[in-house]
Amino acid sequence: MKTLIAVVVALVVIVIGLSIYLSPDDLSGCDKQPSEKQNCQAADAIVAVSGGDTPARTAEAIELYKNGWAPKLIFSGAALDKSGPSNAEVMRSQALGSGVPQEDILIEEYGETTRENAENTQDILADNSIASVILVTSGYHQRRAGLEFSKRAQNVEVRNHPAASDKQWSAWWWLTPSGWFLAVSEFIKIIAFYIGGTR
Repeated sequence: MKTLIAVVVALVVIVIGLSIYLSPDDLSGCDKQPSEKQNCQAADAIVAVSGGDTPARTAEAIELYKNGWAPKLIFSGAALDKSGPSNAEVMRSQALGSGVPQEDILIEEYGETTRENAENTQDILADNSIASVILVTSGYHQRRAGLEFSKRAQNVEVRNHPAASDKQWSAWWWLTPSGWFLAVSEFIKIIAFYIGGTR
């Protein structure tokens, strides 16, 4: 009985630990709109990277934009199907369909990995004098994306904010094999990042 209890407790600690670690949210203590509270000021841009549930990531970025968190949206992602439009272009179309003005949207269409998303947006940030961004992706991917962007974005403040709802990730991720696969694989990729870089 004691062994079973120990196993259950260990599992609960692992699940909670992974959930908190993988999904940092620097806006968690903020209201719906920016304020003068710490970490709650508006940024220069909102960056959303494609992959996983791309429409959910895009929708989260659009909602932040509409709530006044930044005057610009940056979408990053190459085409999964090279015969079609880039993921960034599809994200832009979703934003335009939601009423975001075209002049407020910037796209990076060549990043195929998280590292490339981070690297390829640097010129956009520099060319537009962007000094602070709110980075949006899926919860399981947020920690690693934040690490990559913070490393590549020189002199740019990066705040994390995962999508609130995602077809691939929720508070109940640990109930599915796919949830465990995403959590463990991301944790391994984070270790690889610290050792010497990831894709």
